[in-house]
Amino acid sequence: MTRRLNAMELVGAVMVVSLVLTALFAPRLAPHDPTRAVAPTYGDPGRPSAAFPLGTDELGRDVLSRIIWGARVSLIVGLAAMVITMTIGVAIGLVAGFFGGAADFALMRFTDVMLTLPALLLAMAFVAVLHPSLLNVLLVIGLVSWTQIARVVRAETLSMAERDFVTAARALGGSPARLIAFHVLPNVMPIIVVMAVLGTSGTLLLDAGLSFLSLGVPPPTPSWGRMIEEALIYFRTAPWLIAFPGLAIFYAVLAFNLLGYGYLRARGGRAGR
Repeated sequence: MTRRLNAMELVGAVMVVSLVLTALFAPRLAPHDPTRAVAPTYGDPGRPSAAFPLGTDELGRDVLSRIIWGARVSLIVGLAAMVITMTIGVAIGLVAGFFGGAADFALMRFTDVMLTLPALLLAMAFVAVLHPSLLNVLLVIGLVSWTQIARVVRAETLSMAERDFVTAARALGGSPARLIAFHVLPNVMPIIVVMAVLGTSGTLLLDAGLSFLSLGVPPPTPSWGRMIEEALIYFRTAPWLIAFPGLAIFYAVLAFNLLGYGYLRARGGRAGR
């Protein structure tokens, strides 16, 4: 049975869809090549104008085109990293919560150790060793972002593992793998979906942070975080070079947060009735 989206979900969904469409159709939407100079403003950023609505950077590249192409890079990194994050976090959470005992203790202590390490610093160390590239960045972000997912999934699994329907299936001879796959996981899936959507905003921010520190996707590929880093020396004379990519990051993070919290609010509302 379908349900109507609440206002928060609807706004978030529209914003996320707009981001996805922008990324998919970047070659058609971008008015210029994002890696080539299209204005004679080398060393002197151009102000927003009719020809260049968001201005040009110090190399004469169109800022609007770079932001549009940056959406593609950010979504690829954010979504791919979230798949890795969810795979690791859900697997650890399910195993720890379902089996308990020594497995739970070992996995949760490892998770606690990972939680003590700042994700950005850990990602910086990994990327510095592996060298920045699109594949390495999304792998590293996925490998350092799974801890909260694991803890939430474990808590939900502990609750589900004690339910009567799981106990009955176990008494009928169901194997652990079957119990997890057909009884526990489907009932934990709603919270996994919420965590995945909310976590995507975190991976987007982590990607922007690495790019800002010159450890993200290497140039000339446009990246919102690197665009801000490159524009720092012009923040007084050309503040739009920082403002527009910053707004793009804000828009993307807000979109996934609205969608995730809207869905979570809808679930809570139904549970309370």
